[in-house]
Amino acid sequence: MNRDAEVNRRLFLRALGLGAASLISPIACSDSERYGEADIKKLADQKRQEKELAGKGPYGSQRFRGYRGLSELPYFELDTNQNLRCIVEGLPPIVDFHAHLGMSFLFAPKIDLLRKTERVVHFLDCDATQPGCELDLDVYINANFTEDDLASLNSESLAQGTWGSAAAATHTIPNLVAEMNAMGIQRSVVLPISLGLPFNDDSSALWSEAIETSDYANRLLPGATVHPRDPDALESLRLQIARGASALKLHPAVQRFYPDTPELRPIYEECAKAGLPVFFHGGRAGIEPEYTHRFTLIRHYEGAVAAYPEVQFVLGHAGARDVADAIPFAQKYPNIWLDTHGQGVSTLGQLIDEVGAQRLLFGTDWPFYHLGASLAKVLIVTENAPEDRWAILSGNAEKLLGQEGL
Repeated sequence: MNRDAEVNRRLFLRALGLGAASLISPIACSDSERYGEADIKKLADQKRQEKELAGKGPYGSQRFRGYRGLSELPYFELDTNQNLRCIVEGLPPIVDFHAHLGMSFLFAPKIDLLRKTERVVHFLDCDATQPGCELDLDVYINANFTEDDLASLNSESLAQGTWGSAAAATHTIPNLVAEMNAMGIQRSVVLPISLGLPFNDDSSALWSEAIETSDYANRLLPGATVHPRDPDALESLRLQIARGASALKLHPAVQRFYPDTPELRPIYEECAKAGLPVFFHGGRAGIEPEYTHRFTLIRHYEGAVAAYPEVQFVLGHAGARDVADAIPFAQKYPNIWLDTHGQGVSTLGQLIDEVGAQRLLFGTDWPFYHLGASLAKVLIVTENAPEDRWAILSGNAEKLLGQEGL
């Protein structure tokens, strides 16, 4: 690393530290009551049990080599350029409720969001080698990646604010739409996030403008984002709603807040007035910094969900590795929806059985992963359930967005 890059890295980390410190909200009880040894053990147990049970569920072994390896399933093929393509006929107009674009902030060069590149470099790129990485569809998706893969993810995340991420430079609108076309996805909800740094890092306006000036404004639905600690959060949210935001993205782990903290009430109230869904990152993914785990435990969402029954809340990743807590939570509150991204096929089948297909939203978390990794799981578990397939891939999103006939 050259001297200028190292200086930029240090400045970025210093800014990030200042931003993070400003995010932690005052709470009425001690942090030990919010997060304890039992919570730590529960995550470790989940990872161990998942590994032991992989491939032993109702769908058997679902292991492939790379995203390209999904072409072994009857739902996909490889085109002449070795790109994965969905070949299922009669699919509904699929809506991906969980997508992003490339980010650059602080010292990183601005990304040309309208540029088409030769290939997409997913943050967790299972096709970087030939054959691809081992991809097991019966575990939480990040369990497929090695320590080196995760280190690369961390490096690219840091690069988005310093010297620029080569991977993020491929996370552009034409590249997303090309992958959508290959998978038969008609529309994607594009969710930005405000990081709360001491500099302007709000990607919502940038992404909305890029979408509007692209040829794909009818395919991409911009989301909103605010930082809970931003004194101008309400004003910003109102501007984004006026621009036509489709959902508000909040990320308790990245933004360092508890979802039930009183400071969030004005934001939830504004969403209630506007009929705007709130999309939370929900639960612990298990690869984020451990000190952020405390913010995303499912019980910390209940105060908001219970207090605002008129607001539709989406738990991203269906609670991630805390899915066992997300299931009874969704059963208790009818204003909770679960995003399918990340969960293995056995767990996805359990979600359909115990929560109901009518409460699940198809999501992919692009560009972290190929769209096909999420689509394959839904197609497998709904093979003999066309009504469930329609609800998850299309109908539920239409209902939540209030856009019948998307």
